[in-house]
Amino acid sequence: MSTTIERLPESVRRKSSAPIIEIRDLCKTVSVGFWARKVEILRGITFSVNEGDVFGLLGPNGAGKTTTLKVLLGLMKATSGDVRLGVSGLADLGYLPENPYFYDYLSGAEFLRLAAQLCGVEGVESEARVEALLNDVGLSDAADIHLGKYSKGMLQRIGIAQALVNDPQLVLLDEPMTGLDPVGRVEVKAIIQHLRERGKTVLFNSHILADVAELCTRIAIMKAGVVIWEGHVEEALAGASDLEQFFMQRVTA
Repeated sequence: MSTTIERLPESVRRKSSAPIIEIRDLCKTVSVGFWARKVEILRGITFSVNEGDVFGLLGPNGAGKTTTLKVLLGLMKATSGDVRLGVSGLADLGYLPENPYFYDYLSGAEFLRLAAQLCGVEGVESEARVEALLNDVGLSDAADIHLGKYSKGMLQRIGIAQALVNDPQLVLLDEPMTGLDPVGRVEVKAIIQHLRERGKTVLFNSHILADVAELCTRIAIMKAGVVIWEGHVEEALAGASDLEQFFMQRVTA
């Protein structure tokens, strides 16, 4: 069975309770090494994300989280399974990879103008969005500074800004708080909270479970290419002292 990426009907997408992401029995096998040894990265994962959710995809290294995002985006082709996105198309998606690369000699404003142009946003509308996004991510004062002089936290924030330049309904963030100092984490969390307040749907991977507990409405825990638990954060916290304890109970079982 080949992977299908379908767009849900407009009448369905208007219902806030309708899933904006549905993944069913998704599998991904890759060839590794000189002998092309077959390795299953995803082994039949199933979960859904509802419109308006801030959804956390959790799991140890190698669980398949990044691969899942890449399949959702069409950057990787699944071996089998079904993926349905309740958006009008890729233009309604925003994405920040775990290790983004930015051209050092562009300023923050120039980079966002380029991202806007690539999304078909130009002229007065482009300038308005760039100004608004720089303000939203707290980089108005650094708009004319080259990206090569940005800190890690500033690069994460400009990366999130480019993911939002097309005003997407669905935002995918791969480890958005990895490597940030406490101030940087607070800044990125504030951006995600703002997205939630605006009714955007956010799916992000993270190893920082305290931030997940604070931000997310629902989570899925992955281990060795399968989803071992999915549900509301409140459900997880009902049976554990904190999300880290609940997570460790599941992944070490």
